[in-house]
Amino acid sequence: MLDWHQHIAADPQVMYGKPCIKGTRIPVDLILDKLAAGQSVDDLLEGYPQLTREHVQACLQYGADSVRNDIDLPFAS
Repeated sequence: MLDWHQHIAADPQVMYGKPCIKGTRIPVDLILDKLAAGQSVDDLLEGYPQLTREHVQACLQYGADSVRNDIDLPFAS
Protein backbone atom coordinates (compact mmCIF):
# COMPACT_ATOMS: atom_id res chain seq x y z
CA MET A 1 0.00 0.00 0.00
CA LEU A 2 1.26 3.45 -0.93
CA ASP A 3 2.15 5.79 1.95
CA TRP A 4 0.43 9.04 0.99
CA HIS A 5 2.41 10.93 3.67
CA GLN A 6 5.40 10.83 1.32
CA HIS A 7 3.50 12.81 -1.33
CA ILE A 8 0.93 14.99 0.46
CA ALA A 9 1.40 17.78 2.99
CA ALA A 10 -0.69 20.52 4.57
CA ASP A 11 1.12 23.81 5.19
CA PRO A 12 -0.75 26.88 6.47
CA GLN A 13 1.39 28.99 4.11
CA VAL A 14 0.26 27.02 1.03
CA MET A 15 -3.35 27.06 -0.19
CA TYR A 16 -4.64 28.05 3.28
CA GLY A 17 -3.44 24.75 4.75
CA LYS A 18 -5.35 22.48 2.38
CA PRO A 19 -3.66 19.13 1.76
CA CYS A 20 -1.58 19.49 -1.42
CA ILE A 21 0.89 17.48 -3.43
CA LYS A 22 4.25 18.22 -1.79
CA GLY A 23 6.23 20.88 -3.61
CA THR A 24 3.18 22.13 -5.53
CA ARG A 25 0.08 24.20 -4.99
CA ILE A 26 -2.13 21.41 -6.33
CA PRO A 27 -4.71 20.51 -3.68
CA VAL A 28 -5.76 16.91 -3.16
CA ASP A 29 -9.44 17.81 -3.45
CA LEU A 30 -8.84 19.20 -6.95
CA ILE A 31 -7.39 15.86 -8.08
CA LEU A 32 -10.21 13.89 -6.45
CA ASP A 33 -12.88 16.19 -7.95
CA LYS A 34 -11.43 15.80 -11.43
CA LEU A 35 -11.29 12.01 -11.11
CA ALA A 36 -14.86 11.94 -9.76
CA ALA A 37 -15.99 14.03 -12.74
CA GLY A 38 -14.61 11.36 -15.08
CA GLN A 39 -11.26 12.81 -16.05
CA SER A 40 -8.72 10.08 -16.72
CA VAL A 41 -5.41 9.82 -14.91
CA ASP A 42 -3.64 10.26 -18.25
CA ASP A 43 -5.53 13.52 -18.87
CA LEU A 44 -4.65 14.73 -15.37
CA LEU A 45 -0.98 13.98 -15.96
CA GLU A 46 -1.10 15.81 -19.27
CA GLY A 47 -2.81 18.85 -17.73
CA TYR A 48 -0.52 18.93 -14.69
CA PRO A 49 2.91 17.83 -15.92
CA GLN A 50 4.42 18.12 -12.45
CA LEU A 51 2.13 15.27 -11.26
CA THR A 52 3.02 11.60 -11.40
CA ARG A 53 0.84 8.50 -11.26
CA GLU A 54 2.14 7.98 -7.75
CA HIS A 55 0.83 11.43 -6.76
CA VAL A 56 -2.63 10.51 -8.06
CA GLN A 57 -2.51 7.18 -6.21
CA ALA A 58 -1.50 9.06 -3.05
CA CYS A 59 -4.56 11.32 -3.43
CA LEU A 60 -6.82 8.28 -3.74
CA GLN A 61 -5.23 6.66 -0.69
CA TYR A 62 -5.56 9.93 1.26
CA GLY A 63 -9.25 10.07 0.33
CA ALA A 64 -9.80 6.45 1.35
CA ASP A 65 -8.02 6.97 4.67
CA SER A 66 -10.03 10.15 5.31
CA VAL A 67 -13.31 8.34 4.77
CA ARG A 68 -12.20 5.35 6.80
CA ASN A 69 -10.98 7.39 9.77
CA ASP A 70 -12.57 10.82 9.94
CA ILE A 71 -15.77 11.37 8.03
CA ASP A 72 -19.18 10.44 9.41
CA LEU A 73 -21.75 11.60 6.86
CA PRO A 74 -25.44 11.09 7.49
CA PHE A 75 -27.26 9.28 4.70
CA ALA A 76 -30.91 9.85 3.86
CA SER A 77 -33.04 6.78 4.39
